Order: sequence, then structure tokens, then C-alpha cells
Amino acid sequence: MKKFPNKKYNNSNLFFKDYSKIKSEMMDKLDFNIISKICDSIEKTIRNKKNIFVCGNGGSASVANHFICDFNKGIKISSKNRLVPRIISLNLSNELITAIGNDIEFSKIYSHQLENYASSGDCLITLSCSGNSKNILDVINFAKKKKIKVISLTGFQSKSNFKTDYHLDIGCQNYGICEDIFQSLMHMISQYIRQKFEIKNL
Repeated sequence: MKKFPNKKYNNSNLFFKDYSKIKSEMMDKLDFNIISKICDSIEKTIRNKKNIFVCGNGGSASVANHFICDFNKGIKISSKNRLVPRIISLNLSNELITAIGNDIEFSKIYSHQLENYASSGDCLITLSCSGNSKNILDVINFAKKKKIKVISLTGFQSKSNFKTDYHLDIGCQNYGICEDIFQSLMHMISQYIRQKFEIKNL
């Protein structure tokens, strides 16, 4: 498990170089076979006109919201409406999240929403650097009971505390680097699907 920083830096130039170097190393070490399976599963869910729910905490919540733009708009436009993704971010409503957290329990902020919308054949994508967040574990457990496919991306949890259909761990104890890679994976998958429609065979 890579840890960064593991020493004090007094030179910002060197810090930036090492940050970039480690992020590049982590990207190169990713299991692209699992990523391909995740991509195929997401595309299949879209083609089956099922919902894809996404959630995360902190910076990962921002990545979850970004899914909406690159999939719901990007893929729909690129495919000329032949693919119409149904990405739903469970992070989108501050009002609902705070209401559930205050009136019920913070660990239920995602599962309580999922209960309203999800049905068999849908997919849940969770983003969690630690892999131990109670609200993430709770929504995964709920999804599995409802036979909803689960894709989990973690940062430094090589042995997941939960059984999901697909689990990819970044292998780095740095929130920023993990969240950067979460974002890159989101772009990679969405752009792979888009290029199928954008680039004509030569």
C-alpha cells in the first residue's frame, strides 16, 4: 500500500513532481481487466434502460455528481439518443441528505434514498477512499438484499469489508490521489462508450 507523503517537503516543486509520479504509478498498476468488466456492466445497465445510482463522501461526492454530466448528457449526445443513461447521484440533494441525517440517521442517507427509487436490474456505484464509511457499507448491504448490482471503488481497502459484484482498489493512502483516479476512471469509462458512436470505422 503506497503512502504519500511519507516525509516532509520544503520544496513545492518536488512535492508536485512526487505527487504526479505516484499518481501515475497508481494508474499504471490498476487492474484494467476489472475496469473493463465494470465498463461492460455499466454499458449493459444503460442499454437495458435501468438506473445507475452513484454515491460517495467528501471529494468522492463531487465525483459522483460529475457522473451525471458525462453520462446523462455526454453519452446521450454522442450516441444521438441511442443510449440514454439514467445516472442518479444520491449526493445531489443537500436538503434531503441533511433531513435524513438529522431525522433518521446519517448512516442511512443513501440507503433511504435508494429504497425509493431502485428496482431489480439497477446498479449502484460507490466511491469510498477508506471503504469503511458507515453510509457506504449500509447502502451496499441494502442494494445486495434488493439484488441490485454493486460496483465499489476504494482507495486503500484492498480487502473489502463487503462483497460486491466488482471491487477495484487504488492502493494508495492519499485521498487526493484516490479521488483524482476515481475521476479519471469515470472519464475513461464514459469516453470509451462515447467513442463507439463518435469515431467512424476507417
